[in-house]
Formats: sequence, C-alpha cells, structure tokens
Amino acid sequence: MTDPAPEAPSGTLRLRGIAGSMGVAIGPAVVTGHTTARFKQRHIADRDVDAEILRFQAAVRHAKAGIRKVMQRAGHLGAELTILEAYTLMLGDPILAEETERFIRVDRQCAEWAVARTIEGMAAQVLSADDLYLRERGHDFQFVGDMIVRALRGDRENQALLKLERPSIVVAHDLSPADTAAMVREPVIALVTEVGTRTSHTSIMARALEIPAVVGVADALARINSGDEIVVDALLGEVIVSPGADDLLLAREREQQYLTKCRRLRHTRDRTPTTACGVPVALRANIELPGEALLAVDHGAQGIGLYRTEFMYVDRATPPTEDEQYELYRTVIQTMAPHPVTLRTFDIGGDKFVSSFALPAELNPALGLRAVRLALASPDLFLAQLRAMVRASVHGPMQIMIPMIATLAELRQVRSLLQRAIGQVDSRGQPRAPRIPLGAMIEIPSAAILADSFAREADFLSIGTNDLVQYTLAADRTSQALAHLATPYDPSVLRLVHGVAAAGRRRDRVVSLCGEMASEPLGAILLVGLGLRDLSMESSSVPEIKEAIHRVTLDEAEAVAKAVLEMDTADAVTSELERAFGPRLTDLLTISG
Repeated sequence: MTDPAPEAPSGTLRLRGIAGSMGVAIGPAVVTGHTTARFKQRHIADRDVDAEILRFQAAVRHAKAGIRKVMQRAGHLGAELTILEAYTLMLGDPILAEETERFIRVDRQCAEWAVARTIEGMAAQVLSADDLYLRERGHDFQFVGDMIVRALRGDRENQALLKLERPSIVVAHDLSPADTAAMVREPVIALVTEVGTRTSHTSIMARALEIPAVVGVADALARINSGDEIVVDALLGEVIVSPGADDLLLAREREQQYLTKCRRLRHTRDRTPTTACGVPVALRANIELPGEALLAVDHGAQGIGLYRTEFMYVDRATPPTEDEQYELYRTVIQTMAPHPVTLRTFDIGGDKFVSSFALPAELNPALGLRAVRLALASPDLFLAQLRAMVRASVHGPMQIMIPMIATLAELRQVRSLLQRAIGQVDSRGQPRAPRIPLGAMIEIPSAAILADSFAREADFLSIGTNDLVQYTLAADRTSQALAHLATPYDPSVLRLVHGVAAAGRRRDRVVSLCGEMASEPLGAILLVGLGLRDLSMESSSVPEIKEAIHRVTLDEAEAVAKAVLEMDTADAVTSELERAFGPRLTDLLTISG
C-alpha cells in the first residue's frame, strides 16, 4: 500500500470521485460550467406552426452535420466514434420527431420547448433504471436535446468548450461524447466532471484519448475555479485543489510509477498468456459497442468472451432489424478473426430497461420477465436476432450464449428456436457456418447446482459472477448499502464457481467467466486455481491480468484456491490472497492505492 497522504496545507481541498480513466495529471483548471443550452418558453400562433416544424427539422439536420464534423476531426479514435454514430441514430428516432411535432401542433409550443419536453419524457424512462449503464444512456437523450436546442438558437459551435492556449484540465458538470471528441486537437491533459460513472461516455472517451478522468465529483464547479492548480489522481479517484509541495511530489511519483507500469505492460500485448509454469489461460474482452472490438485487439485480447447485444436495443423506439444486427455482428467477428466471438442474446428486463420493448410493470423485476424469459415470450424478435447471428457465423469463429438460464427446459426451448432460425436462413440460400455452438450463462444458483446437467446439453458454459453474486447472496448489486455483501469472494460464490468448473471438466466442456472478478489480478489468479482457463474482462485489464497470471504457477494458485474453499468469510479469503500473492504483485496492486 502507498504511504498515507500528508496533512493538507491550508487552502488545499481534496475532492472524491470515481476513476473513469486511469492516470495522474497536474495542471491548471479550465471550468466550462453547465453545457445545457438556455431558451425562453413561448407559445406560437397557429399560422407559425408549419414554419416552427421546419425550424425543428432543420435543427436536427444541423445537429447531425455537427456530429459528422466532429467525427471527421477525431477520426483516429476509431472505436469510440460508434458512440457518436449512435447519436445520429437518436437524432433520427421517429419518436423524437413525432412527439416534438405533436407538442408544436397541439400545444402550440416553440420548437425549443417542444424538444425539451420530448427529451425529458424519453430520458426519464431510462434514468429510472437500476442499471448504471442504462442511467448513463438517459444522459445521452439530454445531450441530443441540447444539440438540437443549440442548433435552434443558431449556435455555430458548441459554446460549452473553451479554446485552450496551454495544457489544461477541463472541469465541467458533464461532457457529451461530442464535447470530448472535440478536444482531440486541444491540449487537454485530464477531465473532471460532477456526474458520471466508469461506464459513462466521458469515461469511455477519456480512455480513448488516453487522458486521466475523475467523474462523479460532487460540487466540483462550486469548489474549483479556472486557473486553480489541481491534481487529478484517477488511480485513487481524487482531485486535489491548490496542492501543497508534498502533494505535488507524491502525485509526480505516482504519475511516473503508472507510466512505467503502462510501458512495461505494453510489451505483453503479443505474449501468449500463461502461468509461470506454462499453462495457457485464454484472456478475452467484454464489449458493449461494436467499435470496442478494435480496443480488444489493441490490448491483446484473444477474442470476445461477452458481446452485450442488448445495448443495440437502447435509445431507439423500435427494435433493430435483422439486417442491422447482422451488420454489427459481422463487423465484430471480422475484426476479431481468427479469434472467437461470443454473442450473448439480449439480456433485457430487470435493471436493463430499453425503450424498444414494452415491458410489464413488476413488483420485483430482477426476478421477473427478463433475459431468456423475455426472449422466449417474444419469439419473433428472438428469432430475428438468432437469424442475424446465424448469418454472421460465416465471417469467423463465433458462438451464441444465453443469459439467465435457470432450467434445462429453457435451454432446450432456445436450442429448438436456434434450429428453426438455422432452417430459415438455409431456406433463403444464405451462407452460415456448418456448426454454431450454443452455450448457457451460469448466473443463477439453480443453474450452478445443475451445472453437470447443463454441461451435458450445452456446448459451453460461461459464469457471470455479477448476477451470480446478487442471486446467491440476495444482495442487490447496485445497492451501496449492501456493497459489503455483494462480493465474488464470498465462500458460497467461490464454491459454486468451483463446482461449475469441475462439471465442465467432467463433461469436456469449456467453462469461461465474464464477471468483474476476472478484471482483478488477485481474482484472476484465484479463478485459475479454481479450475478456469478462459476469462473475459474489460479490454484495458487484459495486459495487467496477463502479467499477474504469468507470475504465479498453477500449483501455487491451486493450493491457495483449495485453502480458501475451506474458509467461511470473504474477508478471510481476500486476506489469504493478499498474503499469498500480494508481495509479488506489488506494482500491479498498490499504484491505485
């Protein structure tokens, strides 16, 4: 662990937030304030209705053109530009047009007011979701609305951003992907925002720009002024305003340590991941957007272990067509070839609200109509997705994975539908792979307990520890109050993981794991010891996990795994992991605090 921070001198402020993009930066703050455009609410005369609708339509075209301009300017970002592409789709959403025009025609509201009301309604549904990622998508609606309002006001450029004359740290309430991408040619060395999470677009874009970002810093605008010298420590999730000499010295040391670590890990990209004794462990990436496949390649991932396809259903009024899905799957598969891609069918419902599905109100949505249950209740939509996946299989190695499987009956129903989808593709004369593996996600205790039976009927298994923890411990994984319970290191969870891995070996089935646990050095080593040889994680974690696994022999990992399986608390497990492996992983574990 790092030494405790020295006592802050008078005038120094320490603000806490969330590490959105790793790194350390020191420099002057440039405060941009709130990005929301202002407008006056006004009613219009009957004779002006048609003209007002034309104003709105022209503003949408202007906003689309603005996004295209930013994309051209920031073309080298590659993967992250898919976020901006999603904005162009949102601008073309028929619901946005229909509702806005209705407010203009029926309520005689000016276009700015009508847009704001429409966006408010669209965002409210998503912002009420429990899932952090989906709540962030609610902010996307707000950004899109802001673009249109700015265009209606005649703003030629986004006035939220300042032209920077020297390397600076941008401080804002929030930043849209367009805002962040527009910084490509500006000397921005770090970002600080009042809102956001690790999955927010500010964080994603900052990682693409390879600059530190601390998000979710409450009252940042009230406590930081333009010109203030600040330290952005995105390893600790901390912002220091007016740092003292000791603060600056420590920050520079941590910055150098982090850069040294990154340079060293960069050399692992093309190295085959193995234990110290040469046992191979496949390390794959989890992605949500098709463009993220490029990041997976860049970080040396050996394929995609989890492609969350449900996010193509977000921010739109109607589900994606079969052809739309096919093109996205094809892109990812071709990008990763010859490495395999695992396409997860849509995991919608519960905490994953999407606007393109009319879901029933449920008292306990986490235990309701979601994931495979929703898919089986919507066979036409499910078949469209399966056909798109079947068609994409011709472009490279891929397999299909079903989320939230609880019973063998569900798996059998899905296999029957997959065979129907294959028959439909064949009847059209469209090409496909001769064999398409079908796997089950083990996220529910019932599936883990019946792992041997699932391994007999499924082509592969994949453990989703995030939901497995939630359902095993009856602890909402989004609840801060229950964070101490919702840990994958609880012995009950570890015993389930161990049992699933053993079932896979007995049935000669690959068992992978795609939860957050795989992204942690100590967690990954423990998983290898528990019998797993296929891990999937955030792309940026691949080099670090490759290095961590390379420093431990299989015998060492298995010995510790055997010991922790006999323990009865999560604290005891983590203490044993730190004792056994912490000293040789010091550089990987302590830089982040």
